[in-house]
Amino acid sequence: MKSRLMIAAAAVILTAPLAVAGPIDSACMRSDRNARSTALCGCIQQVADMTLSRSDQRRAADFFKDPHRAQEVRMSKSNADNAFWARYKNFASTAEAYCAR
Repeated sequence: MKSRLMIAAAAVILTAPLAVAGPIDSACMRSDRNARSTALCGCIQQVADMTLSRSDQRRAADFFKDPHRAQEVRMSKSNADNAFWARYKNFASTAEAYCAR
């Protein structure tokens, strides 16, 4: 499993210059966070491509515009929201480990 993730990560890195910006990358670059950069936002998008569906990426991108929305989803009692939040937490922890160089 770990080798599959490493192969997928290598494939994403090698093809990244050919990729079109995804929803996470676009939202990250539009954010008002001081730490944003093309490299960091691109890295976060690469992790999103590995861990989230396109639909989940669009939903997560909304958190950049409205951070309170993330809190609402996290506190939700909906099974669908809880499943999304589990996927989102996996994405966030992976992005933190992968992109914090």
